[in-house]
Amino acid sequence: MINKICASVEAALADVRDGSTVMIGGFGTAGIPDHLIEGLIAQGAKDLTVVNNNAGNGDTGLAALLKTGRVRKIICSFPRQVDSHVFDGLYRSGRIELELVPQGNLAERIRAAGAGIGAFFTPTGYGTELARGKETREINGRPYVLEYPIHADLALIKAERADRWGNLVYRKTARNFGPIMAMAAQCTVVEVPEIVELGALDPEAVVTPGIFVHRVVQVERRITRAGGFKQEAA
Repeated sequence: MINKICASVEAALADVRDGSTVMIGGFGTAGIPDHLIEGLIAQGAKDLTVVNNNAGNGDTGLAALLKTGRVRKIICSFPRQVDSHVFDGLYRSGRIELELVPQGNLAERIRAAGAGIGAFFTPTGYGTELARGKETREINGRPYVLEYPIHADLALIKAERADRWGNLVYRKTARNFGPIMAMAAQCTVVEVPEIVELGALDPEAVVTPGIFVHRVVQVERRITRAGGFKQEAA
């Protein structure tokens, strides 16, 4: 019987190894798997490479993981915003490596990994520092840069509902990078506030099929408020 539900976040992340490449879903503060990030902090893996759209907000979530000093490198599109002081401090002191990737390229590099694409040409970044050292080619009179997929050992994502097979439904824009990250990782762990019986999810609404999901953990729902997080029962 297929049952991908884990008893706890701790159990779901127990085998994360040092040196892993970890994709973490989220766009700004939307769709961030906070419980799983906290679990990864507690688990203790180090020398990590993290792939995310941002480089953390404030002192919670991804920023809290960076603050532990256990992230060697971050691959992202928007490393700086008004509250990215944790990343700023680490980067300016040389304690973290940054690979800056235009957002569309980041999404396509992740998607390419899941789709089995060896590499692709894109016009984005041509003629800039981001293309330094990369192969370029002119196609139909337009210059392109060769980019390679980003594969991961682990993907941590957040969804709205799941069943025990790992089929996922997301909440509006909170899906963001979740579906493509699930496809690009060797192991995908998902936090959800609601687990339903098989057959309860409308097949037309399932965005990530269970074949791309390895572990599901039910967590308490968190709603972001101006003063921090408010806990609600799932």
